[in-house]
Amino acid sequence: MSPTRRLASLPCGRRSKWVVLAVWLLLVLVAGPLAGKLSGAEDNQASSWLPGSAESTKVLAEQQHLFQPVQTFDAVVVYERPGGITDADRAKAAQDAAAFAAAPHVTTPITGPVPSTDGQALQTVVPIAVGATGWNNLTPAVDKLRAVASEGSDGMVTHVTGPGGVGADQAKAFEGIDSTLLTATVAVVVILLLLTYRSPVLWIFPLLCAGVSLAVSQAVIYLLADHAGLTVNAQSAGILIVLVLGAGTDYALLLTARYREELRRHEDRHEAMGLALHRAGPAIFASSATVVVSMLCLTVAEMNSTRGLGPVCAIGVLVALAAMLTLLPALLVIVGRWVFWPVRPDYGTADPTRTGRWSQIGTAISKRPRQVWFGTGVLLGVCSLGLIALNANGLTVAGTFTGKPDSVVGQQVLARHFPAGTGDPLSVISNEAGAPEVRRAVDATPGISATSTPVTAGGRAFFQATATDRPDSAAAKDTVDRVRTAVHAVPGADAKVGGGTAVVLDAGRAATHDNKVIIPLVLGVVLLILAALLRAVVAPLVLIATVVLSYAAALGISAFAFTHFFHFSGEDQAFPLFVFVFLVALGIDYNIFLMTRVREEAAKHGTREGAVAGLAATGGVITSAGLILASTFAVLGTLPAVGFAEIGFAVALGVLLDTLIVRSVLVTALTIDLSHHMWWPSALSRATPSDATDPARVP
Repeated sequence: MSPTRRLASLPCGRRSKWVVLAVWLLLVLVAGPLAGKLSGAEDNQASSWLPGSAESTKVLAEQQHLFQPVQTFDAVVVYERPGGITDADRAKAAQDAAAFAAAPHVTTPITGPVPSTDGQALQTVVPIAVGATGWNNLTPAVDKLRAVASEGSDGMVTHVTGPGGVGADQAKAFEGIDSTLLTATVAVVVILLLLTYRSPVLWIFPLLCAGVSLAVSQAVIYLLADHAGLTVNAQSAGILIVLVLGAGTDYALLLTARYREELRRHEDRHEAMGLALHRAGPAIFASSATVVVSMLCLTVAEMNSTRGLGPVCAIGVLVALAAMLTLLPALLVIVGRWVFWPVRPDYGTADPTRTGRWSQIGTAISKRPRQVWFGTGVLLGVCSLGLIALNANGLTVAGTFTGKPDSVVGQQVLARHFPAGTGDPLSVISNEAGAPEVRRAVDATPGISATSTPVTAGGRAFFQATATDRPDSAAAKDTVDRVRTAVHAVPGADAKVGGGTAVVLDAGRAATHDNKVIIPLVLGVVLLILAALLRAVVAPLVLIATVVLSYAAALGISAFAFTHFFHFSGEDQAFPLFVFVFLVALGIDYNIFLMTRVREEAAKHGTREGAVAGLAATGGVITSAGLILASTFAVLGTLPAVGFAEIGFAVALGVLLDTLIVRSVLVTALTIDLSHHMWWPSALSRATPSDATDPARVP
């Protein structure tokens, strides 16, 4: 027995299977309590999302160090009476301002109520301390402000907006994200596993192993976050759940399908599982490696939120891989063949995949492979034209929600009666000596309506500037650039400009940088993994090209749907990168599953016959895996956050395209047409008698 064969047999040995089970039980006992602490270790402060080197990040850090030791978000309470604010309204707003001080996490000074020039509105600015907990403090504070403002308003309309109000509504959108995603994802996986296996019992084991993988990975990530400085936020914690359950179940499906195949050829289930691991293990390992390495490529990102997502997802996939290659084989061997009931794979029974639907599809493709791949490529190219509608320039505040929360309505009311940038001013920091000249430069900048009086500390000065345009508008971003140009020109002032609009501007530029750097890096890394696995050059290039075409088609269809069906205002700047990384890393999995089997069959029967046989053997299980993975990502659409909904929709669509069209039709047709040339320069690239005499060959 070869060393790799002996290694593959370890998880399913007659004695070692019990050792494997005991080790995983011990891991679960240790990991369970730690996994529950992950949500408490999330860092949802602005610094955990922003690019670390950005000017706005530096302003935020200096502002907290010298002027605001505890980070605060300003909530803006806006009162409106279209017929004109009355004396009673002003009295109520003044009473409310005094009452706001008793709200949880509210700090001083509270500013206002300030009347609008048209006499129809009032605004009160209430600082809320968020500190190390990020936006978690905002919800109770804003809820209290809204209750106080609305009580006894006597027909006067009240809203709470500004960074504090928006942050509270965003926190509510993410509230319970872990439990919501976990419940929805598990429900989807259970239903699809039942349909796939058609067994009332078998589905339990892949799901159990996926659940163990999630708990152990959450425990590892918690320890790294608590002791090694790993950044985890609501975004990465939510995507971790979907990725681990989806990818882990995919690996389980492939292994179980190969195990069932080997059970028909071997009477001893231990031997059957050992062979299944030996033959399917390399493909599963390579597919997980593409995901892990692709995720780790995110660590070169400028955006802190993107950089932190990489290690979190990589850890989750590695733990899922370990569970599916050790715990799942041990459990399946322990329980025996009965677990497949009512379709039990008894020794000597025929393999239905050899004559099934996918075998028929492969045979049909082999008759006219060139016409098939050309037509499929044109179809995907047409779908890619939807990229014209892609608007990945960032989302407005209103555009981040699938609904219309109070803070969005309040922002619109505020903009009607006050300078549009009132609720979210720019923050300017400079040397104390140069502060007067810096302030004059800001006042003279087009797009600025007013500046506050500077305060000083530690030789530095801080003041705020109100823009005339809405904080999330393109015009406000242009104003930030103008202000930066003006203050940077003040000699010796060492002036910097931050604030909410500057944050959005810097985040967008960092995302553009990340797209240009990470996308080529991921492509190169995946290409190298494929070349090492398939021991060829042509096949990896072909597979990469098909996945990129699938990505473009998925992005094109998604952009068209977002514009014309969902009526979203646009896409986040990081949207193309996240979709690319997930689709390339996960989409290439199915090509790996298919092509490793095609290569195995090609060594026996030639490439053309091997392509048909490989599709017949893997078509059903890969389709099931794709449906499960697509469904798990689609669960992201249940969250009231446009960014998550868009990523979930696009990745789910891309996975379906990869599963049903790219892998089953395009790759199979290209493999048949290219024949043995697909494996150049390996030994398989030399024509075999089967390839030379195959009537399906296209001249």
